[in-house]
Amino acid sequence: MAINGRAAALGVRGEDIATAFLEAQGWQIIERNWRCPAGEVDIIAWDEAAQAIVFVEVKSRSSVAFGEPIEAITWRKLTKLRELAILWLRATTPRVRNIRLDAIGVLLGRDGIPEVTHVREIGA
Repeated sequence: MAINGRAAALGVRGEDIATAFLEAQGWQIIERNWRCPAGEVDIIAWDEAAQAIVFVEVKSRSSVAFGEPIEAITWRKLTKLRELAILWLRATTPRVRNIRLDAIGVLLGRDGIPEVTHVREIGA
């Protein structure tokens, strides 16, 4: 399924906002848009407070007409995120004890002020 230019731009803007949001909390961004043949992880970051590598799925919306952004993260998407986390860990062999799956929803309304929702341990 091809993504039109408007949706792609919204996705990139949402990821930029999510990245800035995490950095403002002191997180270190390790990678953005990590790709492999199995798929893509939006953000991979280090959460110093939790001493964990966090795999973050970002969903962006311009309205809630089709639900909140976080609601777009399905069981199937979480399963794929888990698979991709394992593949990234195998490819990079970091020495970490803790990993976590998080989600960030970014709502970009008409006022231009983004509303960010961060759900930790979405796969738990």
